[in-house]
Amino acid sequence: MNEPQRHRGTENEERDPLTRQIIGAAIEVHRVLGPGLLESIYEKALCIELDTRGLKYARQLEVPAYYKGRLLGTYYVDLLVEDLVVVEVKSVTAIVPVFEAQLITYMRLTKKRRGLLLNFHSPVLKDGITRRVL
Repeated sequence: MNEPQRHRGTENEERDPLTRQIIGAAIEVHRVLGPGLLESIYEKALCIELDTRGLKYARQLEVPAYYKGRLLGTYYVDLLVEDLVVVEVKSVTAIVPVFEAQLITYMRLTKKRRGLLLNFHSPVLKDGITRRVL
């Protein structure tokens, strides 16, 4: 009964050790490789870091898209970590709203509450991290 009231989407990152581990792995990749490479390179390097940390993930996960019960096609989610967190990897000069919308769409399609958008093009990776909670 003495637990503090919680609000979806406002939880302190310290209370989410999984996303903290993923971000730590991404920071290590960025520290070693720096900005300016292709997204696919960062994604592969991030997978190596996730392996090192003992985290399970699915890479380029195929997610079907439907409209009124009819299959439209397939989306490809960059990473799904521990079957809990959708991770979208970018290497772009600026994050535009469509990238955040893409992350939220992938979260809804996979029925996952947590998502990370990681922009490895940022000079400092922490400035290129976007967290979303549904």
